[in-house]
Amino acid sequence: MKKEIQIGRHHIGKDSPCFCVAEMSGNHLKDYGRAVEIIHAAKEAGADAVKLQTYTADSLSIDCDNEYFQIHGGLWDGMTEYKLYEEASTPWEWQPKLKELAESLGMECFSSPFDALSVDFMHECGMPAYKVASYEINDIPLIRRIAALHKPVILATGVATAEDIERALQVCREEGNEEVMLLKCVSAYPTPYEECNLAMIPTLAQTYDCMVGLSDHTMGSVVPVGAVAYGIKMVEKHLTLRRADGGPDGAFSMEPEEFKEMVKNIRILEKAMGESEYKLTPKQEKERQGSRSLFVVQDVKAGEIFTPQNVRSIRPGCGLHTMYYEEVLGKKAVQDISRGTPLAWEMLDKD
Repeated sequence: MKKEIQIGRHHIGKDSPCFCVAEMSGNHLKDYGRAVEIIHAAKEAGADAVKLQTYTADSLSIDCDNEYFQIHGGLWDGMTEYKLYEEASTPWEWQPKLKELAESLGMECFSSPFDALSVDFMHECGMPAYKVASYEINDIPLIRRIAALHKPVILATGVATAEDIERALQVCREEGNEEVMLLKCVSAYPTPYEECNLAMIPTLAQTYDCMVGLSDHTMGSVVPVGAVAYGIKMVEKHLTLRRADGGPDGAFSMEPEEFKEMVKNIRILEKAMGESEYKLTPKQEKERQGSRSLFVVQDVKAGEIFTPQNVRSIRPGCGLHTMYYEEVLGKKAVQDISRGTPLAWEMLDKD
């Protein structure tokens, strides 16, 4: 797979900043004005993109309340899958306008499709990338239809087995689509920190030879910021205006100030990461002058012998290297040397 992808105007690759994505999901609460507010908030918070979800309840489930479709436990306890998807879905007629707004603000806007109709709709809208939710990673016809469009494919791995991931990547290869990124994620809402397993990120990158990002459902920003140190090139977090407003995903979503703080800390960490090669920076090279070296610490007359009393290893680093200390002891001075002078080879008798 390629080690770089292009989402709209944003290049994502080895040397690019982490691509920060604000997931709107159902946090619009079926209010178009609120959806617009979330996009403006995403821009203010430093997001590079806004992500939508393109589905209807019928594209994900059926309106049936038997045991197979009941949700037990967690945030959505007592609901049927169909009712949850009805509540959380983003009206399709909003999506071209929301995409246009996001792009006018300098962000990208893409989505997650869940069936053939939604893939075609996103294509008509000119969406620059397609995210496959982890519960759909085993929907091979869906992935094939997406991959055939030759736009970036972002595969969430939350509930995926190793075989699911390899099969999905193989389908993309068969369609000639090498612009694929895997997203490490855990399908738990919110995700307990001890289940994040960020150490798997380099394993995914090496095993499947592709870029890796993070779709995070933990509370706060510690996990996504920490994941940057493991080399992620994309982070996706749910964004709402206020958690107190409720909604299907509100309880584990970030508020704008929290998202802004996350982006700020990601950018700080990116600067701090630097390079893997061990070498001193120009500032460190300059500061190295403050390191230790050999100095004459008592007045020494020509012909006198250097001893532990008149030569010491002290700061700064203007004299001979301290590794020559034993070699210097016992030698004679060839000139008068005043206290506080950095020791140099020309001050020593060569014999």
